Amino acid sequence: MKRVVVTGMGAVTPLGNNVEDTWKEIRAGECGIDRITLFDTTDYAVKIAAEVKNLNLADYGIDRKEARKMSRFTQFATAAASQALADAGYTKESLANEKAGIMIGNGIGGFETIEAAFKKYFEAGNDRIPPLAVPMFISNEGAANISMLYGIEGPSWTLATACSSGTDALGAALDLVRSGRVDVCIAGGTEASITGFGIGCFTVLQTLATSFNDDPKKASRPFDTKREGFTMGEGAGILILEDYEHAKARGAKIYAEFAGYGASSDAYHITSPRKDGSGGALAIKRAIEDAGIKKEEVDYYNAHGTSTPVNDPAETNMVKLAFGQHAYDMKISSTKSMTGHCVGAAGAIEAIISIKAMNDGFYPPTINLENPDIENGCDLDYVPNKGVEGEINCIASASLGFGGHNGCIIMKKIKD
Repeated sequence: MKRVVVTGMGAVTPLGNNVEDTWKEIRAGECGIDRITLFDTTDYAVKIAAEVKNLNLADYGIDRKEARKMSRFTQFATAAASQALADAGYTKESLANEKAGIMIGNGIGGFETIEAAFKKYFEAGNDRIPPLAVPMFISNEGAANISMLYGIEGPSWTLATACSSGTDALGAALDLVRSGRVDVCIAGGTEASITGFGIGCFTVLQTLATSFNDDPKKASRPFDTKREGFTMGEGAGILILEDYEHAKARGAKIYAEFAGYGASSDAYHITSPRKDGSGGALAIKRAIEDAGIKKEEVDYYNAHGTSTPVNDPAETNMVKLAFGQHAYDMKISSTKSMTGHCVGAAGAIEAIISIKAMNDGFYPPTINLENPDIENGCDLDYVPNKGVEGEINCIASASLGFGGHNGCIIMKKIKD
């Protein structure tokens, strides 16, 4: 099989509209959660979220006419893809000569477009539904718009595994490049679920934090005794995956080697992971095996770390099952404490953060970790509150999705 490397990265997150701004805020332990501005929260129990701020698509070569035809999740995906391709040294013209494909993870699609279409339907009748409602809200439109913007005629696919979508899309893209079906793959995840209906749905499901409306930056607190639910985030993360020999031949810079991927299903519950962590542990073990490394080689693990009462102890059990005693030796953090939970985009954004951590030699913090939930087994090194310097040669990043989807990726520093 071919070796696969990362040659470009792009991000739109609650902490910044590019990779460097996002990473600067992560290093500083800043939080992107604040009061919701995208809709009126007067009648809502949850009034906070981690919104993307001040995104101007013109900065990424996407004109206003095209932008109006895109739902918010597609706008995020195209902006991040534009950054990643430029970072990798690709243009529309140069991509025309490449065997290229696209693999984008997404959990829900155009939530705000769905809301608006239903409002028109119920209030004004079926003949008043906006004509572009379907092509704007279906979840494949992120990938489709990237293919149209850049003239990419290879496979343009969308993968949906809820909160694991971004990670699983990267894993599927890895296989596309490894197999030789494509030399270059634009891969990652995107999501925009901060709408009235979206927040309402997750609130009644009792998954969101509801007691921090007056102190939003304290709301996401993974592994802490006072955690009570996740905080909704949004954004996109896109990576350019490339055949190693192809990247070397064109003189590309290389951020990391994409060494392995593993997936599993809990086959247990529609919203909760297995309490013993066995399902997620299987995904990690498979990723380590796929990467051809020893578990002790993993220096940093970016946790799913949602800050829900159920997830954090289960994920800690999962890490202990997968890594054994090494779980106590490596560093673990949940960067969702700063970005919120970006659902289908989360895994891709966290992969980018992990690569930056490896290249900079800096372990990101888990902020708001004031009292670790030792009673429920959360006793690992979660890098509380302040990041630390240190050499990182190999990272693992995992995501767990509603429905029992588990995915884990392994990336390491490139060695010739």
